[in-house]
Amino acid sequence: MCSSKDIGELFIGKPDELVLLFDALVEGTSSWDPNTYGASVNTVVFASKKAWLIIKPMTKVIDVKFYHDTRLESERLHKVTAFGKKFAYHIRLSSLEQLDEEVFNLLKEGYSFSLK
Repeated sequence: MCSSKDIGELFIGKPDELVLLFDALVEGTSSWDPNTYGASVNTVVFASKKAWLIIKPMTKVIDVKFYHDTRLESERLHKVTAFGKKFAYHIRLSSLEQLDEEVFNLLKEGYSFSLK
């Protein structure tokens, strides 16, 4: 990624739970290959063939954004917006309990889309 920012800088002043969430997201996606990540200006960007996951640490939550070319349905989705010929999906997480199998299944959809 094109940034000299350290990922830890993005979490300064944020609740410890958000750091634990980020670590769990990294661990939960670590076997998905190819998959790299790095700090951007205010986000952490994960990439396979292209960027597929954007994590933005906010004051009390982590905003997790991914893309897909079909309309996905889930109560876990905080916001869905049309983005060209695809959709941008946002999930907001504030505790480890929210990071469940359904969230990882949604993220896997976004990861698989990035490989097309």
